Amino acid sequence: MRKSRLGSSELYVSEIGLGCMSLGTEEEHAVKLIHQALDGGVNFLDTADLYDEGRNEEMVRKAVQGRRSDVIIATKVGNRRVPGQDGWVWDPSKAYIKSAVKESLRRLGTDYIDLYQLHGGTLEDSIDETIEAFEELKREGWIRYYGISSIRPNVIREYMEKSDIVSVMSQYSILDRRPEEAVLDLLAEKNISAIARGPVARGLLSGKGRTKAEKGYLDYSQDELLDVLGKLEEYAAGEDLTHLAIRYALGHAAVACTIPGASSLEQLLHNLAAGNLEPLSPQDIQTIQAISHANQYESHR
Repeated sequence: MRKSRLGSSELYVSEIGLGCMSLGTEEEHAVKLIHQALDGGVNFLDTADLYDEGRNEEMVRKAVQGRRSDVIIATKVGNRRVPGQDGWVWDPSKAYIKSAVKESLRRLGTDYIDLYQLHGGTLEDSIDETIEAFEELKREGWIRYYGISSIRPNVIREYMEKSDIVSVMSQYSILDRRPEEAVLDLLAEKNISAIARGPVARGLLSGKGRTKAEKGYLDYSQDELLDVLGKLEEYAAGEDLTHLAIRYALGHAAVACTIPGASSLEQLLHNLAAGNLEPLSPQDIQTIQAISHANQYESHR
């Protein structure tokens, strides 16, 4: 599988990674899926301390035992659980980040995290303090690089200007083209990579898309979705729509990696097959953009 450099880092990530959130909580099943992904050329695993209250990180640890040097592990921080309470609170403080990283390292069974990502963020945060925490963790050797996972352009721009982030993870697909309007070109200019999550848009850009269109998606109504899906299927001319969707997300110069989730072996292998295909041509991308429409962020601009 092709690999791309993640921003200005020394990390070269497979263009298709694995979003581990969808693996479920059954350890044997999850470990098998991760092993299959690694055997299929994936070297980028994305998890978070939030997923299943840390259980997801523990399953990643189990799966990468004996293979740690071959894997780039990305995890996230910022959502703090309060003992005795449901849910979590947002906490991007330096104290919390520097304590939470130790717990993630323990659960992951590793001495370092390749990519540590802020799991959200607002303009009301003490951004300088948050950056200071990540910089200290980097100097201390607990993390190699850091980034942010966010869909808020105003927050992303702050971190691009003030920090040494190497990546921005954001939702991006044929049906969610908001990053094209506000983020991707600027990331490319700054030599910061995008990690595209949700390239199949909750399964809408798959063979089962029509059955999922009832509630619409972002600013698409059900009828608009069905029309777009029909035109995309016609353009694909028998080729797989999931593969087309993954290749589209990889089509922008800023995107180094996309992380479709997979809850079954069949789904995983199907996603990975997109890595064997040639990149879309500029004409392909233009045609797909003409079929869909250019969404825009309505807030946090």
